[in-house]
Amino acid sequence: MLQAPQRTGLSGPTLIRLLTRLTDVDVPESRQSLSDHLSQWLGWTDAIALSAALNTSPPVIAPGARMFSSAEERECARVRTTLADAIASDTAATSAKRIVPGQAPAKKSAAVEQAEADYSNFRQRYLSLQHTMETSVGNLRSRLRGMVAAKNGEMTRLAVVDAIMDRALLPKERALFGAIPKLLQGHFERLRLAEAAALAPVDAPVDASVDAPVDAPAAEADAAPPTDGAAKLDNGNGNGNGKAPAPATAPPPVTPGAWLDVFRKDMRSVLLAELDVRLQPVEGLLAALRAS
Repeated sequence: MLQAPQRTGLSGPTLIRLLTRLTDVDVPESRQSLSDHLSQWLGWTDAIALSAALNTSPPVIAPGARMFSSAEERECARVRTTLADAIASDTAATSAKRIVPGQAPAKKSAAVEQAEADYSNFRQRYLSLQHTMETSVGNLRSRLRGMVAAKNGEMTRLAVVDAIMDRALLPKERALFGAIPKLLQGHFERLRLAEAAALAPVDAPVDASVDAPVDAPAAEADAAPPTDGAAKLDNGNGNGNGKAPAPATAPPPVTPGAWLDVFRKDMRSVLLAELDVRLQPVEGLLAALRAS
């Protein structure tokens, strides 16, 4: 079974550590704090809006808004489960060519599937799943933000800050998440090449004795059974028990096409880790609603 290259990962979220392990990009760990990074990502208009939200009285929300209940807890759990299931089913089924709706999938051998493997199909599915995550999580975040704002006071201020940060950081978030498929392409190609090298035939060593002239009497002497003395001498100079040395253990055979299964598993792990990152603001809003 082919394995991803093991590299020392950075500290931080699972997504960062996974990408560090799967790629050959050696990125030093940043010494900047989170606030320093955010100051670089926020434009001056966003900074002004954020400052105003933090330093002025929060707006008063009219009563009558829907209140938080266990239904929202269940909805958050449902969205997470639905997205995780979509990731698991899609990455398990992603192959060289997508199946047309209504068309029965044709069974292919591992060799054929490996030969037809094209990363563009995996990239397309990754981007599609990213779009689904962004839409579903964004809608859920907006819904919870409205419930936080309905609490008035500091909770309303929190909702305003969340809305500003969501709008300001969305372009940067899209750019960073959009770079992930490109990073995985290198991992895809390395796995493919590693299996191709493992399956390449090894040239047999040349036996010099085949072409060498053989003296007839010597050949007959070699073919004659050894005498008792010769056998005893062999026992003394061999391994001591008269037995032939055990052959070296052969490495386990490489299954053709196994690298595709490894890549699908790694792609699924990265997508699930990305989902966790996308859901962090939702978890923050949920925690605020539970505490109110």
